[in-house]
Amino acid sequence: MKKLALTAVCMVLAASGTVVSAQNAPAPAAAPAAARPAGPPPTPALGDGPWDVQGADAKLHVEVVTKGLDHPWALAFLPDGGMLVTERPGRLRIVRNGVLDPKPIEGLPAIFAPGIAGLTDIVLDPNFASNRIIYLAYSKADPAEGANPAPNVNSTLAVMRAKWDGAYKLTEVKDIFVADAWYGKPPLPPKCCGQGPAFGSFGGRMAIDNEGHLFVTSGDRNFGEKVQDPSNHFGKILRLNLDGSPAKDNPFASQPGAKPETWSTGHRNPTGLYFDTATGRLWETEFGPRGGDEVNLIQRGGNYGWMDVTQGFHYNAEPAKKGTRNVEGMTDPVWAFGPPSGNPGNLAIYRGASFPQWQGDMLLAAMNRSLVHFRLSPDGHVVWKEELLSNLGQRLRDVRVAPDGSLYILTDETAGAILRVTPGS
Repeated sequence: MKKLALTAVCMVLAASGTVVSAQNAPAPAAAPAAARPAGPPPTPALGDGPWDVQGADAKLHVEVVTKGLDHPWALAFLPDGGMLVTERPGRLRIVRNGVLDPKPIEGLPAIFAPGIAGLTDIVLDPNFASNRIIYLAYSKADPAEGANPAPNVNSTLAVMRAKWDGAYKLTEVKDIFVADAWYGKPPLPPKCCGQGPAFGSFGGRMAIDNEGHLFVTSGDRNFGEKVQDPSNHFGKILRLNLDGSPAKDNPFASQPGAKPETWSTGHRNPTGLYFDTATGRLWETEFGPRGGDEVNLIQRGGNYGWMDVTQGFHYNAEPAKKGTRNVEGMTDPVWAFGPPSGNPGNLAIYRGASFPQWQGDMLLAAMNRSLVHFRLSPDGHVVWKEELLSNLGQRLRDVRVAPDGSLYILTDETAGAILRVTPGS
């Protein structure tokens, strides 16, 4: 498959942070020390704002919409101007007129939520205004483990469909897809490379395309040896009908032994997904190991390399066995971070009216405490990037473009918040 090249341009500097050219992106990371790096520094408390930030080509005004969320993961805009917000520990919340309703929505099934597992993404049905249907991605424990399973049980990614009554209740709740990525109960099989615990790397992002297909990301569960096997859902992006069945024209639908839901493979932990309705492009972000976090333009049937190819290093300091890029049969990322790691969350392509100079640009919420702004060429290459909002010191999980063109950003903190970004003066 044709690999994406990076466009080299001159470096630009902005007061809000460094804006760098794309030409340095392909360089492999230097070998790190064998020991695991220290954990992230403590996050400072978010102030009350507002804040004004100068970017490379725009002034930003940042305000707090609401606080009091516990590790918010995703939000969806409602037709009436409100928002539904997922909290990773397993709650669905309502925000109306900038106020977080203290009462969670009832009716969710049991959510398996140790570590980074939990309730992840939410998308509205294309006909939500009339049918009130929503889709939620979440981590699911083996039902045989009972109501309060330990972290070391078999678990997987699932997608549920439900009808929301507009107040505090979900009805007609049903799993429409359960990934064949069950893993976690001891004794675990031998794994290489110092991979992490089994309750990590679920993926769990979703997007709906112009034809009404539901794309879902499924992570490698920290068992990367499984990813290149087409007979499972480890490390795959899936393309489903809205009832959870595989789309009939998926690239592996007729391949014996392959999962018919698979759209692309070779992913580690895909934590961002965005379908650009203007171009028909599907964009994805994913965590590498130590370095090697990626932004990918997802192609039908593409193989993105994990765990044979990565620009990062494994946690035991081993390099990828087939190299860092330009490997036959593998698709290179549009952008690779690190070191240091980019810690990418969700992303969006800007198509709003508030920042006309950003039309077609990419915005990426990052847990390294910044909003990454990529200037993209018309054919989808990175021209330059800048890091914004690092002065807030918050882990950013999700970014969405609101109907009015403003940006809404979720901070992935125990005391999480929703931020709104509008043009500054």
